[in-house]
Amino acid sequence: MADAPNQLNTLLAPRYLFQFCVPVRPQKPIWSAKGVALSEKHRLPDLAGLDRETPASERRFADVRMAWAPEGLAFWVDVDGKQQAPWCRETRLDESDGFHVWIDTRATHTIHRASKFCNRFIFTPAGGGRGDAEPLADQLLINRARENARPVRPRELQVVAKTTKTGYRLAAFVPAVAMTGYDPTQQTKMGFNYAVVDRELGLQTFANGPAMPFDEDPSCWATMELVS
Repeated sequence: MADAPNQLNTLLAPRYLFQFCVPVRPQKPIWSAKGVALSEKHRLPDLAGLDRETPASERRFADVRMAWAPEGLAFWVDVDGKQQAPWCRETRLDESDGFHVWIDTRATHTIHRASKFCNRFIFTPAGGGRGDAEPLADQLLINRARENARPVRPRELQVVAKTTKTGYRLAAFVPAVAMTGYDPTQQTKMGFNYAVVDRELGLQTFANGPAMPFDEDPSCWATMELVS
């Protein structure tokens, strides 16, 4: 079958050829009972733009922002363009619409199997509470990990969300205690990747997409530098 018009025929997704280092700016206060509102300066770049016009190209449908503080990491996600309600199930988090995050507090990009410093979290705009209408936050295991991260305690992870006519807005907080090795005074770089999963709109990723095993291999993640 011939390539689609104007589509570049590449053996590897262009993103895979680079090791990215992205600055993460601070925020104070980092979290409140109402969540967090992050500004334009906290928006993460569109690294997947390098894959446009290739078979690895992804649709961009989410604005993702990130901030840090000694207390932990905060995220703000705005998903737009939906015509259906988010599909979220507490018993099927791996398959639910939402925001998936991978964090390596040691930024060890030379390993291919996760260590105890590697964490995976998921935040969904619905799926919990009465009528499955409340947002959820949980920790997920990383496939093939050499050693699992410390299990988070109930209510350590925080999330607030609001459904809109065309999507949802979600704010999430990962406290320092939930990330083994998180210490911005000693370690200002960390490995990081995210995936916004949506059954209707598709998949939006950061450092690497489904062409690579980004969900289990820390060498596929970007470097995030916590700047002042």
